[in-house]
Amino acid sequence: MVSSIMGQTDEEKHLLDSFRIKTLLNQVIGWPHGKRPASLPAAETAPENFSLPAILDAFPAPVLLLDARRTVTEANQAAHEIFGTRLKNHDLAQSLRHPAALDAASAVLADGKHIRTQIILQTPVARHYELHAMPVDQNHDAKVRAALVLLDVTAAHNVEQMRADFVANVSHELRSPLAALTGFIETLKGPAKNDVAARERFLDIMEGEAKRMARLIDDLLSLSRVEANEHMRPKGEVRIAELLAGSKAALGPRAASRGIEIELLCPGNLPSVAGDYDQLNEVFHNLLDNALKYGPSGHPVKITAQTVNRIPEIGGKGVRVCVHNMGEPIAPEHLPRLTERFYRIDKARSRDIGGTGLGLAIVKHIISRHRGRLIIESNAENGTNFSVYLSEYRKDPSAVT
Repeated sequence: MVSSIMGQTDEEKHLLDSFRIKTLLNQVIGWPHGKRPASLPAAETAPENFSLPAILDAFPAPVLLLDARRTVTEANQAAHEIFGTRLKNHDLAQSLRHPAALDAASAVLADGKHIRTQIILQTPVARHYELHAMPVDQNHDAKVRAALVLLDVTAAHNVEQMRADFVANVSHELRSPLAALTGFIETLKGPAKNDVAARERFLDIMEGEAKRMARLIDDLLSLSRVEANEHMRPKGEVRIAELLAGSKAALGPRAASRGIEIELLCPGNLPSVAGDYDQLNEVFHNLLDNALKYGPSGHPVKITAQTVNRIPEIGGKGVRVCVHNMGEPIAPEHLPRLTERFYRIDKARSRDIGGTGLGLAIVKHIISRHRGRLIIESNAENGTNFSVYLSEYRKDPSAVT
């Protein structure tokens, strides 16, 4: 038995999962109609207050039940969170507009065969689903003819994609420092073997290259962690005023060493935001660190926080945090690409000041996970602004959309 399970192919595993899902759904749909699940003792019956919607809501995956005309007759809470509340008594196409999903639903209604397909839903962030379109036994409920179940496989897909990206990016970015280290080692073993001054100079350079590789690996790992969970929105409460004060204090010594003052303008009644404290701390640490690196000495770096009635392109009340510096303006053609991994306007300068080319990519993905917005503006007169929009915290998570 153990060897049989260990030796399952992916196809065999999918078939087994499909059978289990289909069997469980047929039992669930039948239970409120007097059909006892075979897994329960004969004396076990559905409680009087046990309705089909209540049972379906216990499923963590989105479930939609369809009649013969492809109209949604029932949907669970997980489905409402993705497709909205106007699902019931409407055609499936009004809420799930993916061609492959609609084809699968039509096919199962026509042929009565279990269909499995992969789909991607793009909003609010891309999610990968394994969609199961399954026929429902007619002796349970004549109105329900088919069920759609969407299994979220985003995490597994992201892991595979990140593994490929990690290898490609690391091999590219580490090639230069490794080549430099190799060259210096060969020199120290050969021509500079007895040259004390050269040895000290080369060792300092080698230390810098090693630290650069360590920073790169740290940022890559941080980015990988963020991307793996980007589809899962954090719902904790973050007191953004306290977080910003902490970021200012942490980077204060670095700012002072460069002759830059950090100004924090934050109203005392600033509301909390919905999010993950550690990740948002990383966002503003990276943005403030960038502002200090590229801002000129003698000009303050300003952090301004304020409430907004509507987050651009998203809606809903929130908080806007702007990190501003008066460094060299960023040309318009570079602005859309600043958050790409390893994108640098001036590669030499970025490396000289310790940049890995990943800081703003990490910022973008964290803000995306929080369903926020990042807007970058830059010109010679007003300097450079990085504006982060985050949703206001609500005790009821469903109030934040």
